[in-house]
Amino acid sequence: MQLLQYNLFDLDDKGQGKERRIIRKLPYKYSYEFLTERDSRPRKLMIEDWEIGALYWNCLALTGDENEANKLVRKKYFDDFVSKNDLYFFLGTTLQYHIKNAPNPFLIIGVFYPPKSGTEEQQLSMIDLFNL
Repeated sequence: MQLLQYNLFDLDDKGQGKERRIIRKLPYKYSYEFLTERDSRPRKLMIEDWEIGALYWNCLALTGDENEANKLVRKKYFDDFVSKNDLYFFLGTTLQYHIKNAPNPFLIIGVFYPPKSGTEEQQLSMIDLFNL
């Protein structure tokens, strides 16, 4: 019922609220696998950021092919972000994963990728950490 309500902040040319559209469900789950300094085995966190969904839909519209769209998403999130930027995750959780039986209740709800800073040695170690 709530989805059938009008959006007060998105007005049409007559000043009326536009009806909300249901957002398409992303048909894939994306994740990062990485090591921290104290890890002996890789961690894997699912990416639930709206930005990766928007990127996928835009790539699909551009290419018309799901495999090509996924290749472009991977290139952006794994090649471009990791090789050209420092990479930080914003973590969150949901009730579904926060129950005690989940081994790790956290999800990546945002990715922050400022330009790299520091020595070349630090930059290379970041690339090695995220090499999948």
